Amino acid sequence: MVGIRYDWQELEIRAIYNTPLLELIYQAASVHRQYHDPTKIQVCKLISIKTGGCPEDCSYCAQSSRYKTEVKAEALLEKETVVNIAQKAKETGVSRICMGAAWREVRDNSQFEEVLEMVKDITAMGLEVCCTLGMLTANQARKLEEAGLYAYNHNLDTSQEYYSTIITTRTYSDRLNTIENVRQTNVTVCSGGILGLGETVDDRVGMLQTLANLHPHPESVPINILSQVPGTPLENQPDVPIWDIVRMIATARILMPASDVRLSAGRARLSQVEQAFCFMAGANSIFSSDDNKMLTVTTPCPDYDSDREMLNLLGLGMRAPSQRQEKVASPAVVG
Repeated sequence: MVGIRYDWQELEIRAIYNTPLLELIYQAASVHRQYHDPTKIQVCKLISIKTGGCPEDCSYCAQSSRYKTEVKAEALLEKETVVNIAQKAKETGVSRICMGAAWREVRDNSQFEEVLEMVKDITAMGLEVCCTLGMLTANQARKLEEAGLYAYNHNLDTSQEYYSTIITTRTYSDRLNTIENVRQTNVTVCSGGILGLGETVDDRVGMLQTLANLHPHPESVPINILSQVPGTPLENQPDVPIWDIVRMIATARILMPASDVRLSAGRARLSQVEQAFCFMAGANSIFSSDDNKMLTVTTPCPDYDSDREMLNLLGLGMRAPSQRQEKVASPAVVG
């Protein structure tokens, strides 16, 4: 079995990324089969529990209050509404509910208490629950753990070197600090990035190196494809070629073999054949929807019926929720 490493060097990662494509897919598929059931895909549902009005300046984001987009600020959803969405998702085979709030950071107030109640109720349904709420203190991470949270999402987005080109209202260190605060609990980490921000191959390699040298690796690594939102600074970015997407998925799979690699935002523009290549390269999770949007109307998402049809066509089944396990000693570093 290929060992898990935390000492990846830039030149090694670049060599993997630049491997001839079909050979790269084969290598990634071989690694994937050592750590995962290749016949199972986890289907997730992302719910925007607090939409719009975010004070940050992330250049890609439709929810920033700094840009004029079709997304308008809304109040926090009622708990009953969120739980009902989760229940309907569960009935379709979804095993992971992700709740996103357009906040810069979590504040210790009544809204956070309401989110904690949402986590408790949806966890009690037997689903994995992930939250993405912005920056998080160690104490807030512990409260989420006590509520039963399974995972916390905090993407790096891109490389440390390119980061300030995309975002100026928080630092790369801020993101890593939030991940470290989550690591002080039994909540798993979900962290990945976005393709199509204008980054170079060096930036893609740099982001993967940061993720792959975290110890332990993020249990979940989303690979997002930019949705070019009118009104944002990145609205005119070109589409990312499918083979760049496949290369990133395959490289992430080889570097972080035990992690779930999630084909996330932007999947709606990929054909079934293109998605099949992503699954061959090691992606083992998708986001599906009841309303054809992933988080907001600016990010289209395939619906439950079309995704079920695709999975059936490919002979793939929906993965059940994982059972929470207490932390054990980390595996030895393989040099």
